[in-house]
Amino acid sequence: MLTKIMYVTVYVTDQDRALGFYTEGLGLEKRVDFPGPDGRFLTVGVPDSPVQILLWSHAAAAGQPGDAGQRAAPGPLILESDDVRKDFELMRRRGVVFEQSEPEDYPFGVRAEAVDPDGNRVSLRQPRKP
Repeated sequence: MLTKIMYVTVYVTDQDRALGFYTEGLGLEKRVDFPGPDGRFLTVGVPDSPVQILLWSHAAAAGQPGDAGQRAAPGPLILESDDVRKDFELMRRRGVVFEQSEPEDYPFGVRAEAVDPDGNRVSLRQPRKP
């Protein structure tokens, strides 16, 4: 069962400049900042809110058609699940198209990438338990 919205992606051309704007200018707090296999994963959020804004480098996704370089950027919508594998099977039975045959394990947890009818990517994530 889906539990909440985790991230909303905002494409930026300079992550450091954007971080300054969102934290110093708007007063959001920095949440996550680490290099990943697809680029720097940098998030900010409203204090005490579970939703985070992913400040994703525009260069990684700019000018790519929907089916090219699918690993270059996360989906524009990232949904958290308490059991990605169960939701994956349920949604696949309902006709949802996924990019892989099974959810994938990552250092941060489990993920599966779906595609909507317009080619937009939707990520399902299950955070790793501490």
